[in-house]
Amino acid sequence: MKKSVSLLISIIVLSIVLAGCGTTSLTSGTQTSPLVSSTTDALSETTSATATALTTTIPTSIITQITQTTGVFITSTTTITTTPTAIITTPATPSTATVTISTATVTPVTTVPGQTVGLFINTAQAYVGYTLIAPKQSFDTYLINNLGQVVHSWTASKYPPGQSAYLLPNGNLIRACSLKNPDINTGGGEGGRIEEYDWNDNLVWSLDYSTDQYMQHHDFCVLPNGDILMLVVEKKTYAQAIEAGFNPSLIQAVQTQGYILPDSIVEIQPTYPSGGTVVWSWHVWDHLIQSYSSAQANYGTPSLHPELIDPNGGGNQVPVFWNHMNSITYNATLDQIMVSVRGNSEIWIIDHSTTTAQAAGHSGGKYGKGGDLLYRWGDPSQYGAGTQTSETLFQQHDAMWIAAGLPGAGDILVFNNGEGRNYTTVDEFTPPVDANGNYTMTTGKTYGPTSAIWTYSASPPTSFYCPDIGGAQRLPNGDTLICDGINGTLFEVTTSGQIVWEYVNPVINTGPLGITDTIPPDPTHTGQYLNEVFRVTRYAPDYAGLVGKDLTPTGTLVK
Repeated sequence: MKKSVSLLISIIVLSIVLAGCGTTSLTSGTQTSPLVSSTTDALSETTSATATALTTTIPTSIITQITQTTGVFITSTTTITTTPTAIITTPATPSTATVTISTATVTPVTTVPGQTVGLFINTAQAYVGYTLIAPKQSFDTYLINNLGQVVHSWTASKYPPGQSAYLLPNGNLIRACSLKNPDINTGGGEGGRIEEYDWNDNLVWSLDYSTDQYMQHHDFCVLPNGDILMLVVEKKTYAQAIEAGFNPSLIQAVQTQGYILPDSIVEIQPTYPSGGTVVWSWHVWDHLIQSYSSAQANYGTPSLHPELIDPNGGGNQVPVFWNHMNSITYNATLDQIMVSVRGNSEIWIIDHSTTTAQAAGHSGGKYGKGGDLLYRWGDPSQYGAGTQTSETLFQQHDAMWIAAGLPGAGDILVFNNGEGRNYTTVDEFTPPVDANGNYTMTTGKTYGPTSAIWTYSASPPTSFYCPDIGGAQRLPNGDTLICDGINGTLFEVTTSGQIVWEYVNPVINTGPLGITDTIPPDPTHTGQYLNEVFRVTRYAPDYAGLVGKDLTPTGTLVK
């Protein structure tokens, strides 16, 4: 039985003078803790500090231990030394920052010894809402409340996700499906079909978009007018890659496979109950520049044209799934599209106001640049600028504009997987854009900013490493919901890095696991587990799609 209690703990309030080497002074205080350890180990989620230009890890502090045993909450007066699990960084001038933990009432979560899945942490500080989960190894999609209880589910689909799922303002579920195209391999991001189900689990629309020459994959975005923007790979031959100026020594995998898969964006106007019409498209292949082969029409100097894409950028081996886009979002105010380009460790922004013909060229549209990039950020070496230390993104996922009305509105939030540096962060940065949607960059330099204004990281950083999939969402209370995709772990953190809600997906390919069952590894993806989740979204209780709907809990997903 769950009880509502307040656990009063003695906690260190940190006053950190961030200057020089960063000396630290400590003063003690008393407050109600928003955190409870879900194991018998020392409390591992503690406080963090706002730092200056360099990431500053808070020194270990003394905190009163809170433990949980056999499902019963107890307080222990044993003092222990613990290391904080979050690092917050802000680029600023040296200043004094006082960090205080907000007071919250702990909502006890009853666990059992050896629990592996289900709800672990739920506090009153967490943003109350309904989280949409589409487990990667299941055909089913679930809507759960903060207690981990299922309030609705859709079980009629015959396909696993491919990969995203969203709740529409009319209450319908729209989800991508994985068709496993034998002629096109995107390394786990396969899609090929989009389905829409009403609240009663009736299929109301579907679109198959998968052939031996192209395939929808990873993500899609529903526009205000009901059209759908899809990420689509298209097949180009090895000979076409050579003609486009790819350096043969960098496309050995392409030569072996016989083709390369550059990305495109396709806008579909749905035709109910099935199919649709292509009304707009944009293609990476139309915006290339390279300095390798002067015999090609796109020969030039990439560093002088950051609006174009260098097929040899960065000088690394090019995989068959070249750009590897994995998220797409739309800014209606600016009429701009943003994509996360994992293969280039960048985010790109393009103009959506163009015609398809203008999108294939370099002029026209609201911003006068046709389909050329308006902005890019993550790895300046992709356009021949910066140094090795200039890279800020490392094969990221889920780049999203923070919506109007939310804390950080207009900033970009990204799940920075950390391939190559071996730790994951969630980063928020402010793009150099004016009110009219124009981005600034000094010629010969790199696009700013040089660093994030807020970062969630673990301490040590390598204790949170999700090299593949994952996502992050800014919530109305200023917290951030994070999906540690490969581990199927969802958790909400405050701006100071405290975990105030945590849930581990129990659904695998054979159905739900028991509460203490071992989570089996994914045999097709080393380091991943079969409860993996591509990304999740939490919806507010007053979200239009939930108004008037029966949200009576029907139990938990745990077997």
